[in-house]
Amino acid sequence: MPGAPESIPPFVVGHSQDVESLCAGDASRLELRCLDRDPATESHRLSLKAGGLLPEEQDLLHASSGAHLEEQGSNVVLSLSPKALAALAKRSTLGRLLAQCTRASLRPNRAPWIMGIVNVTPDSFSDGGLWLDPAKAIQHGLQLVEEGANLLDIGGESTRPGAQAVSEADELQRVVAVIEGLAVRTKIPLSIDTTKTAVARAALDAGASWVNDISGGLQEDGMLPLVAERGAVFVAMHRQGNSATMQLDPTYKDCPQEVCEHLRERVGACLAAGIAPDKLVLDPGIGFGKTLRHNLELMDRLRELRSLGAPILVGPSRKAFIQQLTGASQGSDSQLSERLGGTAAAVSLCIDRGAQGFRVHDVRMMVEAAKIAHAITCPTTTA
Repeated sequence: MPGAPESIPPFVVGHSQDVESLCAGDASRLELRCLDRDPATESHRLSLKAGGLLPEEQDLLHASSGAHLEEQGSNVVLSLSPKALAALAKRSTLGRLLAQCTRASLRPNRAPWIMGIVNVTPDSFSDGGLWLDPAKAIQHGLQLVEEGANLLDIGGESTRPGAQAVSEADELQRVVAVIEGLAVRTKIPLSIDTTKTAVARAALDAGASWVNDISGGLQEDGMLPLVAERGAVFVAMHRQGNSATMQLDPTYKDCPQEVCEHLRERVGACLAAGIAPDKLVLDPGIGFGKTLRHNLELMDRLRELRSLGAPILVGPSRKAFIQQLTGASQGSDSQLSERLGGTAAAVSLCIDRGAQGFRVHDVRMMVEAAKIAHAITCPTTTA
């Protein structure tokens, strides 16, 4: 039976060398992140772990014209002019690592891609029960393709706060037939949204080529080796806690920084398991163990995650943070349409912060929002 393409789609551009280097020993020792870039001077600001620099690295930076170090709590903020960065990159391993970090954090020069959601569940927060019948789920997926989805994410277990766990047998029964049906009707990649190795294996057999794991491969030991063996694309997400506990009392000292370091560790684990660098996608996990403030900080500081070198997938679609900010309805699927404006705003601003992909319910509108936002933020690559 023919399946979806097994390679990462051309609209996702990984930074293979950056991913490997930025998750190697030096980057982990430094907890290296790219904070931002001054549009007027093009100088970069990077965050390093206080005490992480070796003495010879400190001497090198202090002696560099156009480099400035400033201690900020447990971190050191390094400001680098383009000239200083170029000179350092020619002279040292540290300079090359800094250059890779800044390059990876820049806005993607390709149009964002849209992952359409196909929930084959009775209890998802937005559309639970609508597509539980396989025939309806397949038709819904095909409709999302017509609306412009670049890939589809099929899930058989709700991951909303408070959701009940689903057995492996029930999850398999829900998703396999849908993936098989879509695989023979569309050529776009299909993703399985699961934390279970057996479900991922069956989905890949049925025609999926992506595995979207909200635990980042932590829930089951067999997940990362399976993905590596099959050459699938792996989406590693951050969450704090699980569906039963994640929204009880989410706590961070610095949410974006902690999410960045967690995902750096996950990338390292993926590479160690044999997953190719250009088959990795990272998801900060909006709404998964985060308060309103945490979600807003994460979306504002996505560029720090981009500096890990892998594409960033964001899932803001119809999430509770929109209701918290606007008072939009919490009820039925039709009422959740009140959250479309908020979703489109989040998609647009996340593009400006470097996001490359979006997992959404309302594909047609988000395709339009993404195109306009990308054209504004990257006009030279659009015309």
